[in-house]
Amino acid sequence: MMFEDRKWLPIILISPVNALLALLIALPSVYIIWLSLNQSTFGSETTFVGLANYAQIFSDPIFWRSTINTFIVVNVVVYTELALALPLALALNTDFVGKGLVFSILIAPYAVTEVSAVVMWRYLFETDIGMFNMLLQSFAGFQLNWVRNPAHGLTLISILSIWIHLPFTLIILYSAISTVPVDMKNAARVEGATEWQVFRTVTMRFIMPAVLVALMFRYIFATRLFAEAWLLTEGGPARLTEVLGIYLYRAAFRYHDFGAAAATGLAMQMLSLLVASFYLYQLYKRMQADG
Repeated sequence: MMFEDRKWLPIILISPVNALLALLIALPSVYIIWLSLNQSTFGSETTFVGLANYAQIFSDPIFWRSTINTFIVVNVVVYTELALALPLALALNTDFVGKGLVFSILIAPYAVTEVSAVVMWRYLFETDIGMFNMLLQSFAGFQLNWVRNPAHGLTLISILSIWIHLPFTLIILYSAISTVPVDMKNAARVEGATEWQVFRTVTMRFIMPAVLVALMFRYIFATRLFAEAWLLTEGGPARLTEVLGIYLYRAAFRYHDFGAAAATGLAMQMLSLLVASFYLYQLYKRMQADG
């Protein structure tokens, strides 16, 4: 009888996916919320402490330094990727000799594992002997002393993250630009619009939802930045290049303070949701205006 009533069919078809999401996302999320309200470590009984874990991390100056570092790196990475990906996507949308080769080179970093990328960039920027540092010394008169200088360390972390994740933004923007109607751009040119006006009034209008989606996802992913920073500097020197991902890692796996680690993870999630909600709202307004 249930299968004869077809209104149940969509629910039945998606129930395995919903069960999988509940098992892999919902239940662990509930457990992390519960853990953040308890004091938990190896060799001792878990005890309820309420909001004490949140008070602990919010009163820790290293947490706020890690938050500031994360904020700086995330904004530098996300908007630099957008500034690089947009002109590259526009250029790739034209026909030229070797386009396939150029596109393959640009998206190649996405196929490199983060560990391999960090090892490669460490050697390229090795003080005094790294090729890129030698070039910087020759042409700019300085080197990136990322081992001792926190600002240089955060700079190299940002450069490395941009190099690894630029293909993600590039692919999204290139796909969006490829769908812009050519006849609308030609009509704007016939009306006397310059190429800049065509880009601003036609191309950007069509690709803005894709831009917002790319920004939203890159903000969420970049907030969880860990591998690049940990493998490059481990948060040093003196934890001055530490980001929230490293702060969480130290709390959980160095100090075995699982309650504080869970609270840090939820703080990172709330930060990601706050950013995502802003871009989702902008995307919703854009879709409503186009509708």
